[in-house]
Formats: sequence, C-alpha cells, structure tokens
Amino acid sequence: MTADRRTVISLLQRLRSAEGLADPLPIYDELRALGDLVPAPWGGYLVTGFDACNEVLRDRNWLVPDFAWQERQVDTDRWHAPATQEMSRTLSRLNAPEHTRQRRSLGNLFDRQALQDLALRIDADVTRLLDDLEHRIRDFGTGDLVALVSEQLPISTVGHWLDIPSADYPHLLEITHNQVHAQELLPTKSQLAVSADATVHLRRYFTGLVRQRRRRPGEDVLSRWISTWDQLEPDRAAADQALYELTMFVTIASLETTATLLSTMVWLLLRTPGLWGWLRDHPAHIDAAIDEALRYDPPVRLNSRVAGLDTVVAGVPIPKDTMVYVMYGSANHDPRRNRNPRAFEILRGGTNLSFGGGMHYCLGSALARLESRSLLGQMLRRFPTLQAVGRPSYAARMVFHRVTSLEISA
Repeated sequence: MTADRRTVISLLQRLRSAEGLADPLPIYDELRALGDLVPAPWGGYLVTGFDACNEVLRDRNWLVPDFAWQERQVDTDRWHAPATQEMSRTLSRLNAPEHTRQRRSLGNLFDRQALQDLALRIDADVTRLLDDLEHRIRDFGTGDLVALVSEQLPISTVGHWLDIPSADYPHLLEITHNQVHAQELLPTKSQLAVSADATVHLRRYFTGLVRQRRRRPGEDVLSRWISTWDQLEPDRAAADQALYELTMFVTIASLETTATLLSTMVWLLLRTPGLWGWLRDHPAHIDAAIDEALRYDPPVRLNSRVAGLDTVVAGVPIPKDTMVYVMYGSANHDPRRNRNPRAFEILRGGTNLSFGGGMHYCLGSALARLESRSLLGQMLRRFPTLQAVGRPSYAARMVFHRVTSLEISA
C-alpha cells in the first residue's frame, strides 16, 4: 500500500486527538499497513514495524540529532529554540565520543546494590502515598491516582537520591511538565515559548543545586558526581556545566515517564474484568504485568534518529542526515512480533522497545521497574476491590505520553 501525504497527515492528526491519545492502536495498524517506513509529510520517515525500529535503535550508524546535525539543517528555527538547544547538551542528544564520556562518568547508576539501597525508601514512600490515597477515598469516595501517587513517587525517589528538599518537588514537577513541549514531534511557537521559560527555571534551579552541593557535599549521588567530574575535567566551569546538564536530565527523564507507567499499568489492569483480582492471587506475575503495560502503552510513544551514513532500512534507501521517527507504540503492536497485540495479556512473554535500545537504552529502566513493582505489589494487597471511576485523562502530546488524571475507588 502506498502512503500519500494527505493520508499520513490525517493519521497523525488522529494520533494527536483525544481519540488517538486514549486508543492509538487502530491508527498504528493503519500506519503499519502503509509500510515499515512511511514518508513523513515534512520530510524523513516514520518507522512503524518492530524489526525496522529495532534496527535503527541498535545500529551505531544511526545517531541522535546533535548540534553538528542541527547546524547542517536549512530550517533551523526549531533547533535554535532555547529549550531545544538546552536539551541538545544532555545525554539523550549526544553521540560518541561525548556520550561515552558522560555516560561513563555516571557509573552503573542502578546496579544491584544501588537498587537494594533504594528499595526500602521506595517501599516507605509507596506506603505513605497509599495512606494518603486511602484517606482520600474514605473521605470522598474516590481519589486521583495520578495526583496523589503516580506523580509523587518518582519525584520523591529522585529527590531523595539527589538530596533535593521536598518543598521544591511541586516546582520541579511543574517546570518538567512545561519543558517537555520542546521535545514534541512538531512543537508550536507557543509550546516552544512555554518550554523556553521552563528551561530558564530548570537552569537556575540545577546550577544552584550544583553550587550548593559543592559548598556542602554529602552522601548523595550528586556529591559523588562532583568528585568524579573534578577528576575528569580540569576546567571547573566546564565540570559544573556538565554536572548541571546531567543532574537536570536525570531528574526530568525520570519523572513523567515513570509517572505515566505507574498510572497506565493500574488502568490496564482495572479495565479488564477480573484481572486485578487474578494478579492479586498470582503476585509472582507482577513483573510480567509491568512488561505488558510497557508494551501495550509506552510512556514515550516515539523518538528521533538521523542516518549517520547512506543506508537502507526495510528495503528503503535512506540518505545520510535523514531524520526518522521510531514509533515505539506501533512497533510494540506489530503482529509479526507480538501475536494478538491488541489484547492485554500478562502471560504473553512478548517483547517491546519501550526503553529504547543500543547506546541510548534508558538509564533508569531498572529504577522504573522497581518503583512499579513496589507500587503494584502494595496496591494489590491494600485495595483488593479497586475500581476505575471513568477513563484516564491525557495531555495533548504525542511524544511524552502523559496521564493527567485517573480517578479510582475502593
């Protein structure tokens, strides 16, 4: 089937709509029917099939759109936007060798010992947040899982990890929600303006945090990074710039994505009659339920890569510097990889690309799983008759999928 421009535009508009945000699966099917690589109306390609997406993510000849690539573009308005420029200095927009240098400076962030150290704190945070949820449901009949739990757990985790005052959490959540507009597929000027303002606040906050931690180092991870970068980089200003970028990136990367995973997994379990009770009786399958939630509705629905060389993907010649958009959600629902992909099946044992692949595989994947496991395990025990009150609400975004509310009752 050939992909004409009008058809693709219509499908993308539907993905942005309330219908597409709530249930993109029929649209993914239509996109894949157009081919594993679908020409994007503005240039480049949408990569829709699992194998093609996997190839792009894992092949080292595929790069992220860094500053060098941006400077070669004709239309540079978007790439020169302040928020875009700021994110282009972070780990997710660096290629080797700078990516390798910064990545190694972090060490093994979430090895077994680090996760063990975090687990007790996360369990305690989950208990505290579920106490708040239980009180809300008792007093009012329902409670918003997103506002009371899903958004609070990741910021509590990373806040403790970096020794950030809890009084600052609401501010960090707000500016993170605003900053990610710059990472949308085709951000509008107004969205870029909102992101630019949020970027100013992020820079002010995290440069201040680095300065403060230099004056009063502690046992937190930022203090350890400062020690590492002082050995790596003799220029103190350059070291502090790198520390700001790493700390800011790790923080914002761990908030919205994990919050969405937490809300989505609960919603997917509650919307299928009997599944919540079944998993409560079979808690050994909690990890499988988390994997299936990641496959079914990934927190990041698409990401971009550029061809480092002339290449071919799924039989399509791709010239050097061409941008492609890896569609995680569509790939996860490719029936050639996962049978009956529209069914939410905990025991399917399927595969997904929701944490990416290759050198840019998600650094926080183990932490996100740990938080999800703790939350789901405690919720199943504490709320055996949990129910969703209506459907979730979503932010009008295509890239960083965000659940904004999910009312539940017990």
